[in-house]
Amino acid sequence: MAIEFKPAVRRKTPARLALAGPSGSGKTYTALAMAWEWAQREKSVIGMVDTEHGRASMYQGVNGWQWETLEPERFSPLGLVEILGAAAGRGFNPFIIDSWSHYWFGPDGMLEQVDRRKTGTNSFSGWKEVTPDERKMIEAMLTYPGHLIVTLRTKTEYLVEEDAKGKAVPRKVGTKPVQRDGLEYEFDIVADLDLRNNLHISKTRLPFLANQVIAQPGAELATQIADWLDSGQAVPTVSEFRQRILEVEEMTQLREIYLEVDSYRMLGAPTVDHEGTPTTLRELIVAIKAAMEAVEQHQAAHRAAAAAEDGYDAKGRG
Repeated sequence: MAIEFKPAVRRKTPARLALAGPSGSGKTYTALAMAWEWAQREKSVIGMVDTEHGRASMYQGVNGWQWETLEPERFSPLGLVEILGAAAGRGFNPFIIDSWSHYWFGPDGMLEQVDRRKTGTNSFSGWKEVTPDERKMIEAMLTYPGHLIVTLRTKTEYLVEEDAKGKAVPRKVGTKPVQRDGLEYEFDIVADLDLRNNLHISKTRLPFLANQVIAQPGAELATQIADWLDSGQAVPTVSEFRQRILEVEEMTQLREIYLEVDSYRMLGAPTVDHEGTPTTLRELIVAIKAAMEAVEQHQAAHRAAAAAEDGYDAKGRG
């Protein structure tokens, strides 16, 4: 295959935002403030995975905020893929995972999965087993058909500083996000919240946000982000690909759609099948392919049986 370079194009894309911070920094409040602005813009409904025992519900009705929530008790990576598929089927935009850290340390999360699936004392064998599930989770999050916000707990430390009177006082600060090292940088925007609810941009693909510190972020920041992301070139949506997959009539069409979806790096995008069962575009294509092959095999068997019967009749008449 020839190697072909093409002009770079910035594509229209939904937001991928990670908010990290210690307890009390306003992660959930900030996520809801920004999500509400996006929901109004998209004329949609906010969906949320609440891993904190329903604590986000204390903000229900604040500033008119409304959303639909799910409170899972287990936090396996593939479980989140299924949840994202169901959320995509419901059309939630944006969608909040509060907090994503539970899919690292919570019941059935990554750490527990590794320990359960390792061979003997060899933890590397556990990581080898679980990492593909983690990649499916990341792929589903990054290709979710709508804005996505995740919150991350941070490990808390105390620094001793001098106050205005010169007295030494402790100050609580958040340090490292509670997730696998570096995973937060899969997102377009990574920001740290301090206890004064100041947003410190630590990583971004949006030039105007680089190195910014934003006090009490909310609707204004959400609008700026959405305006910039919406200015890119439009691309096919997950729902459009889903509909095309369900309507294929020939195997060649299915292969062409597969290659197109792959070119947009959307094979792992969460969606639902024709019965509303959570799946991904890749799995949906595989299922349709299997169904079409089964029909072809059934038809071939029927033709063979009919030919055999015709041959028997011809022999009998002879």
